[in-house]
Amino acid sequence: MTRRTFAGGLLAAPARKIRAAIIGTGHGHAHSKLLALQSMAEYEFAGLARPEKDDPAIGPAFAKAPSLTVSQICNDPSIEVVAIECADASQNLKYAQECIHAEKWVHLDKPPGADLNGLRKLLNDARTRRRHVQMGYQWRYHAGIEGAMEAARKGWLGRVYRFRASIDKPILDDERRHLAKYKGGMMFSEGCHLIDRATALLGKPTQVHGFLRHHSPANDSLADNNLVVLEYPQAIAEISLAGFDPHGNQHRYVEILGTNGSAKASPFNPVRLTVTLKEPQGPYQRGAQSLVPPDPPGLPYTPDFAILAAIRNGAAPDYTPEHDLITHQVLLEACGML
Repeated sequence: MTRRTFAGGLLAAPARKIRAAIIGTGHGHAHSKLLALQSMAEYEFAGLARPEKDDPAIGPAFAKAPSLTVSQICNDPSIEVVAIECADASQNLKYAQECIHAEKWVHLDKPPGADLNGLRKLLNDARTRRRHVQMGYQWRYHAGIEGAMEAARKGWLGRVYRFRASIDKPILDDERRHLAKYKGGMMFSEGCHLIDRATALLGKPTQVHGFLRHHSPANDSLADNNLVVLEYPQAIAEISLAGFDPHGNQHRYVEILGTNGSAKASPFNPVRLTVTLKEPQGPYQRGAQSLVPPDPPGLPYTPDFAILAAIRNGAAPDYTPEHDLITHQVLLEACGML
């Protein structure tokens, strides 16, 4: 199953549903992951564990979810898939390890802790147990970004020489306090999504340069105005993000530039893809064209869990453990956290 064909897995429910559970409520994606699992024909949602009592539980679906403990999830062989969604990245890595030891299939939300060796051990243990850890990077199945990536991969843009991307958003005091615990600040928490897209297209960089700055008048240590530059033999990737733009969602973008033109996904929501070519290639004409690629079927994160169900049934993953390890190594290096 590939990024372009996962929708086929949504057409019919399997003969036996896959029982799934969630550990944690504090991650910003947790509520959407819960709704996705509850909505899908492939899954039967077994329940929710909230081991970190300080984690917020924002969203009405949490109150209605059956309550479990981590031990109950790990010791129940009928529960096969677990999504790890705590606010603290290091705790998420710990719970993912417990679930792999219990021979579960794991969806691990980003970023996967601050310990590269810990992630390496997790991925190796999953391979030994013939299980898979799926990373929850947010834009792996975003229609606009995938359209730009496809144009680059298929050579329609010519020789790619530049990848650039940005996500800005205003962040409030509570989120600042949480993110300030990590040296990488916003880059660690949010930039990981874009680093994942850069490494998926260009691979492992030869050099990583991180510029992490605190430019808010707030009396904290949060790196809230950041830039990362990844060097490749024939290309450069630039990734920036900051915590100030009151209209940040409107200005988010992923742009890929090549010798025959460019492809840019912006904004992310509503989805918009702009392709500008010197010469026509693939389905695209010469000049600029603005498109609205159709969203994948289902709710946000339905594609992730549809693909995880397919992997559990024997399909090869879209993203290998090697790719996930490279992405995390680049992230930690960019954040000065290796």
